Amino acid sequence: MKTIKIVILLYPGVMRSAVEGLRELFELASRLNPVEQGELQFTVRLLDYTELEQGEGASNAELDRPQVVILPPCITDQFYPTEQPQLAVWLREMHGAGVLLCSVCAGAFILAQSGLLNQRPATTHWLLTERLAQQFPEVLVDGNKILINDGDLITAGGLMAWLDLGLELVAQFASPALMRRLGKQLVVDTAPREQRYYRCFIPPFSHGDRVILKVQHSLQNTYQLPLTVRKLALDSHLTERTFLRRFVRATGYKPKEYLQQLRISKACEALEASLDSVETISRRVGYDDVSAFRKVFIQIMGLTPREFRARFSR
Repeated sequence: MKTIKIVILLYPGVMRSAVEGLRELFELASRLNPVEQGELQFTVRLLDYTELEQGEGASNAELDRPQVVILPPCITDQFYPTEQPQLAVWLREMHGAGVLLCSVCAGAFILAQSGLLNQRPATTHWLLTERLAQQFPEVLVDGNKILINDGDLITAGGLMAWLDLGLELVAQFASPALMRRLGKQLVVDTAPREQRYYRCFIPPFSHGDRVILKVQHSLQNTYQLPLTVRKLALDSHLTERTFLRRFVRATGYKPKEYLQQLRISKACEALEASLDSVETISRRVGYDDVSAFRKVFIQIMGLTPREFRARFSR
């Protein structure tokens, strides 16, 4: 019998439902694996990070080396933002021994501390992507993806992306057919999806630049009107170059990008809450050309307006 040993790391604030959900997902996958495909069993061990500090987890490393280590999501920020040097060393040792390292949500911060994500693509919860990129500038952060399998490292996005990770591991170590069968048993969608489907535009307002803040407040009310950088700069009593530099520094977006994000955010709200046509919503948020609206919508959300409405409206 082939056995896939999986270690799930426990740390302060860890999301227990994800831990137990993963354990039960792998248990069910073991039971569903058809005999004709060869007997395969997933075993899960829960490892408290304090065992690593005491040397207990490392003492049995050679005897019980896992194939996979998972850093699950967490529901508090009491642990992952702080440096964990011993844990980082252990992760590097596991990786050096050929162990597949995986993270979900904020677990990517712990994995990034090891340096293994440097110059590698990675994802985390869309609310944390900017923070991860700032704290670890060498990591190639992509907050649109819900899962990135980069061979020896797998990162998954939001809190519930542990499901995507579990299904990915079943497909990788068993077969895609078993993964799809498991998805049907769990009644979850196994088709590819992206994290940007769920992303909300949350503009930064605490940057401290009062001039840019005033512009942002104005845009909240006038986003549907045609605007130019020149007009925004004149209204702010700044040169275009100075305005553009300060706007990007304060918000992280160029004015045109910011306006697109704001308009598409308003369009998403309308698609979810109303039965108005796409054409009507397009005009309401400032796009006279509905084809241009669709193009920008797909670029930002990864879905067409109608696909978005079908997925999220009631």
